[in-house]
Amino acid sequence: MSSTVISHDAGHHDAHGHHHETFLTKYIFSQDHKMIAKQFLITGIIMAVFAMLLSLLFRIQLAWPDKDFPILEVFLGKWAEGGRIKPEFFLSLVTIHGTMMVFFVLTAGLSGTFSNLLIPYQLGARDMASPFMNMLSYWFFFVACVIMVGSFFVESGPASAGWTIYPPLSALPTSIAGSGLGMTLWLASMVLFIASQVMGGVNYISTVLNMRTKGMDLWRMPLTIWSFFLTAIVGLLSFPVLVSAVVLLIFDRSAGTSFYLSDLVVGGQILPNEGGSPILFQHLFWFLGHPEVYIVVMPALGLTSEVISTNSRKPIFGYHAMVYSLVGITVLSFIVWGHHMFVTGMNPFLGGVFMITTLIIAVPSAVKAFNYMATLWRGNIRFTPAMMFAIGMVSFFISGGLTGIFLGNATLDINIHDTYFVVAHFHLVMGSASIFGMLCGVYHWYPKMFGRMMNEKLGYFHFWLTFVGAYLVFFPMHFMGIDGVPRRYYAFTEFPFMEKWVSVNVLVTWAAIIAGLGQLAFLINFFGSIWNGKKATQNPWNSNTLEWTTPVEHIHGNWPGEIPTVYRWPYDYSKPGHDEDFIPQNVPFSQTMSSNMIHDFEGDDEAVRIQEQWNKENNRVVEG
Repeated sequence: MSSTVISHDAGHHDAHGHHHETFLTKYIFSQDHKMIAKQFLITGIIMAVFAMLLSLLFRIQLAWPDKDFPILEVFLGKWAEGGRIKPEFFLSLVTIHGTMMVFFVLTAGLSGTFSNLLIPYQLGARDMASPFMNMLSYWFFFVACVIMVGSFFVESGPASAGWTIYPPLSALPTSIAGSGLGMTLWLASMVLFIASQVMGGVNYISTVLNMRTKGMDLWRMPLTIWSFFLTAIVGLLSFPVLVSAVVLLIFDRSAGTSFYLSDLVVGGQILPNEGGSPILFQHLFWFLGHPEVYIVVMPALGLTSEVISTNSRKPIFGYHAMVYSLVGITVLSFIVWGHHMFVTGMNPFLGGVFMITTLIIAVPSAVKAFNYMATLWRGNIRFTPAMMFAIGMVSFFISGGLTGIFLGNATLDINIHDTYFVVAHFHLVMGSASIFGMLCGVYHWYPKMFGRMMNEKLGYFHFWLTFVGAYLVFFPMHFMGIDGVPRRYYAFTEFPFMEKWVSVNVLVTWAAIIAGLGQLAFLINFFGSIWNGKKATQNPWNSNTLEWTTPVEHIHGNWPGEIPTVYRWPYDYSKPGHDEDFIPQNVPFSQTMSSNMIHDFEGDDEAVRIQEQWNKENNRVVEG
């Protein structure tokens, strides 16, 4: 009895706002999903700026390998003596740039922000299933970020085995400078990060399954929620595998085991390690690493679906096909990891199996691309900054995805593996596409997060500079890769055949610098609009989903009174017969008699009978 009273009281209390919140409980250790979403987003933005600066440093090195930049020594000290970045520090820059972008920005920054913001809002829940675990999830992520940034301040430098941390560089603390304490900190940071993701994932899944409002069945969920739900499932099943890889790596580093080490000679000394295999590490790493690219891109696809439908003023084309393609990607993502390993000497038959599954996963991805184009087709399009980024996302998804067909072919991959072709491919399809999906989400849901609008002109400026910049940076890399230029090289002056690419590297670096400066427009817009932006209305985009039925001012429990009931799917835009071009999900069919279709009632005979009678009385002819 007492527990029911407590839970009822808690709900009642939450719905009417907290009166005893301190600064700490409201802004720092908040358990409110809206505040946690902002924490994830702002931390993600800071990490993105940091990772982008690292990339500009190594781009400068690649463009002008023989020039000295004394200013570098001012900032980097012994890592850039005489104004030239040291080769071992170059590897560290590449490693930490990749790690931060893939995990901290595109996984935590994207899923953490929008899963937290939209799952309770769009499903009609007061908060997450476990607000406390939600808070823990953010703080584990935050500590992981601090440790990763902190690794720049240890004497031997940060980890430098590439973001994939292949052994033996990562398994032997003595192999290179970055294999020492910096590598240990990388591993510690990653374990905390995975703990954060698993806590978040459990929370997202239980919220979607248990906390939907009345009438919100699975087929009435917006595609955003489907994508966050399936992303959480992929993360929950694949992230723990990386923990196991990391634990074995820690044993190899500190306890003298040989899981990944065998037949090694270091500085003329034959090491005692025998019987391990670095290929085992690759299998464990890529069993997370490939699902990871879908953990990154699926939320971006979900946000893009919502934004494109809303701003085309049309129902999303092929809703069921969109859901099934997300489910297909979720399942297939677990059986393609071997395509990263075609050149490890794997059995050609196994290579053929991985090649087939890799080419099959292109099918659901293509379904999504065609459905986006069909949604845009003859739509009444509003080109808001969010819409521009959504369309940009589809562009990168297609152009980057096409090169995946080359890389997924086991024979072709022998030529282009580990070249700049691979860098170009995944920076377009995973990097740029997901960043654009994330930015489209930020521009679109900013009024929901901060109660103010972002500046449109700055938004358009940011879009064009970033869009053109990203293509200028990554497109030329395809040609370098086809010519056989390897990734992760410190300078291209050692080999005569690569010298012709130095001029292309100069172009790419200038494009990267200009696109990087373009992000200042976003930062000014984002942080400036929090205080100075135009005040937002409750539903600025005329959207159908439930988050736009909540008040602009954030309150605990999201809705001041009862949670709205859902009567229809989220994409009733421009419905013939209705006087406005949108019908929110909480509007019952009895209020929209003039626009209802028979199939809206999903086989409810009584509702069909009432509707047909109304049509007859009002001489309404319904086609189909």
